[in-house]
Amino acid sequence: MGEGHLPVLVDEVLTSLAVGAGSSVADCTVGGGGHAERLLEATSPDGRLLGLDADRAAISEAKRILARFGERVTLRHANFEAIFDVATDAGAIPLDAVLFDLGLSSYQLADPDRGFSFAADAPPDMRFDETRGLSALELIDRSTERELAGILATFGEERRAGRIAKAIMAARAEDRIVTAADLAAVVAAAAPSRPGGADAGRIHPATRTFQALRIAVNREVEVLSAALAGALAALRPGGRIAVISYHSLEDRIVKRFVARESRDCIEEPLPPMCTCGHRAQVRAITKGVITSGPDEVRRNRRARSAKLRVAEKLA
Repeated sequence: MGEGHLPVLVDEVLTSLAVGAGSSVADCTVGGGGHAERLLEATSPDGRLLGLDADRAAISEAKRILARFGERVTLRHANFEAIFDVATDAGAIPLDAVLFDLGLSSYQLADPDRGFSFAADAPPDMRFDETRGLSALELIDRSTERELAGILATFGEERRAGRIAKAIMAARAEDRIVTAADLAAVVAAAAPSRPGGADAGRIHPATRTFQALRIAVNREVEVLSAALAGALAALRPGGRIAVISYHSLEDRIVKRFVARESRDCIEEPLPPMCTCGHRAQVRAITKGVITSGPDEVRRNRRARSAKLRVAEKLA
């Protein structure tokens, strides 16, 4: 298995989801098939897997990797916000387990034509589904400096968002940003790593900018809550949902979803008598988050920021 297919926290995912022979599982971000392959092995001989991905190239790669499992695998090109509808159409409901592995895969980063990489000699597209929405470059062109700074600050948690947005707008106006490498160079010049800073020598100065643009282009934060609700609706009682996130915004959404759905009353502040009618639907399986150990981080740099949360659907 190449580096592009190294699944993060795979043993922890398998243990937490508690799948076995005959289980019906959905991998909502099937990617290169890394997690899916291990899930199919764990559910053999007759377990089934529904794999979704917004990236057509990911579906093609997963089809190749998972070919040996034959009819046990169903793959769909779809955004994970549609998990309930896709699972219904595929006849996969109720599901025993659902997995989300959020963020960018290594093979997407390595694709020279997609513009995810700082060194890519191609326009910064950054869309998972290249047939829909705006590319990162189009998003920049349609944004004001203030709007771009907001995107960088919100989705990238970039402290120097204003300075970077100003530099990007100036460079774009002068036609100095054509490729992803051009964009990375403009950001690095506007906000270089600070000697002795927390990120010095560890991450590229453009990391947060590229992350923010990718998240905005793919509506990753916007669709996550809908995806979690759809996954919960598709699960059988006792089924489990696992989410691996790499960004604090995504992790907060997952944390709040689990906390909210673990309560009978969701009114704020809590009244003497509940009138909202909400009933708890899940219980948290993980206390806090599960993170990768040093050995996994050495093998796979993508694992260094991974956070896993797992919840079980109540009867």
